[in-house]
Amino acid sequence: MPSSYDAVVIGAGHNGLTCGCYLARAGLKVLVLEQYSDIGGMTISEEIAAPGFLSDIHASGYLVAKLTPAPQELGLAERGLELITPDPNWAQVYPDGKVLAIGRDLETTVRSFAQFSAKDGETWRALYRNYLAAKPAITAGMNTVPPSLAAEFVGPSAIGEYRFQFQSVRSWADQTFESPEIRNFFACCALHACLSPDDALGAEFAWLFACAVQDVGVSVVKGGMHNVSRALASVLRSHGGEVRAGAGVAEIVCENGRATAVRLAGGERIAVDGVVASNVDPRHFALDLLGERTLGPAITEKIKRYEWGSSFFVIYAALDRPVAYRAGAAADSAGYVHAAGQTLDDLAETFAQCRAGLLPSAPMVGIINEAAMDPTRAPEGRGLMKFVLHYVPYRVTGDARGKIAGTDWDQIKDAYADTMIDYMSEPFPPGLRDRIIARSVQSPVDLERRIRSAVHGTHQHGAYLPYQIGAMRPIQCGIRYLRRSRPCLPVTAANAAHTSPARGGGYRLRTLTPPGSAFGRATLPIKGRDGNCCARSALAVLPVLNPRP
Repeated sequence: MPSSYDAVVIGAGHNGLTCGCYLARAGLKVLVLEQYSDIGGMTISEEIAAPGFLSDIHASGYLVAKLTPAPQELGLAERGLELITPDPNWAQVYPDGKVLAIGRDLETTVRSFAQFSAKDGETWRALYRNYLAAKPAITAGMNTVPPSLAAEFVGPSAIGEYRFQFQSVRSWADQTFESPEIRNFFACCALHACLSPDDALGAEFAWLFACAVQDVGVSVVKGGMHNVSRALASVLRSHGGEVRAGAGVAEIVCENGRATAVRLAGGERIAVDGVVASNVDPRHFALDLLGERTLGPAITEKIKRYEWGSSFFVIYAALDRPVAYRAGAAADSAGYVHAAGQTLDDLAETFAQCRAGLLPSAPMVGIINEAAMDPTRAPEGRGLMKFVLHYVPYRVTGDARGKIAGTDWDQIKDAYADTMIDYMSEPFPPGLRDRIIARSVQSPVDLERRIRSAVHGTHQHGAYLPYQIGAMRPIQCGIRYLRRSRPCLPVTAANAAHTSPARGGGYRLRTLTPPGSAFGRATLPIKGRDGNCCARSALAVLPVLNPRP
């Protein structure tokens, strides 16, 4: 093993591996370190329900990556990444047996909307055309450093854009659509950012999310999401990069204002001549890997107040045979199905219960019919489904139905899973209860135990709040970013990263430390939906930090 590296990436999730790939392609000597026994992070697949039944543990849908250049630039398809994109691509089923579907072509979706309202179908056509016109700017914004607030709200259209960005999905949906079911559909789209119908930021997120599904489609990865990280690791190694599993990092070592090494949990010290990039959650990055001595008390106190949002609860179910939806073929064929209440108010009630600490009585359930889309996931003739409850409290105070006693997730999770399977079995996939031959139930506490970055059983590395987006993510502190004219870095060569959805649902490069901090300049956190953004920023600053003769 080399005595030192040009770049060390902490965490071999898909974002960390992507960053490592771009740095290695540029000729840097790169080492990616992973604390767990296998790579993948949030893109891991395991036979968790029963032997022979392969489920995606965290991420299941392959969507936003299609809006970045990384998969094509890195040649992931040539490394074995194979996508399955069903049609219709997305569906929402209602208790009355109706279904709304997003097809792979616009006209199919318009016809589906028209079942509920012909006017709303034409409204969707216009909204999607607006998205296509704005798509170049949208994708450019998703793949670059977010502007400062001052820059973001300059120009004649700034006030209107400001209103839409911060509008709740209830306000926008009520103004835009006449069908209660379609209003509820868009509220469920906002739910993917853990936003209730009445939360700020929901309108723009819902519009962008639904448009992205219409545009590029949600795919599943053939053979499991772990094939994403495996393809990335193959690219990394082809450019001379290295990956070490079972190598948890305990500290980013900083000396004289720059990162010089990382120290592993076992005591090993690995020297770094250039960049340290961290693919972990912001609190772990700041408080554990860097610490107050490096960051200073002001930043430390702010990051301690960082908010995570509501938690997931997941049931992985092996079935003796496939089950069909009451709503029919459109739902059976869809890659991802929302099983929700009839109206937007039903969803609002779920959030009210969850935020009060109660086990929700009827949460929206995201259903991924894994074996139906990818037959390699289960033995022939069997079924495999994943049920993701959006959302549950991390700390339970009671049960909204008044049936489950106790507040310890380890003690109540199976009873709650039984209740939710009964709740779903008749209105959505009838007979589900009787088809289950094995299952695994993962509470928020279980998800957090499995992977440290799933803080509180979440997946987005922090709540999507007006004061935790864009240039203010993860915290507000007079942040400066790398600029082409004069790159600057915190610890003159430390790159640190964390994942969080920023405006528009994408992940952005963001910094953590303000000018004048203990770092001397500003920290460059990098990760993100596509690690190419952070890698480009790191490469931009390296000539300044380590000028060649």
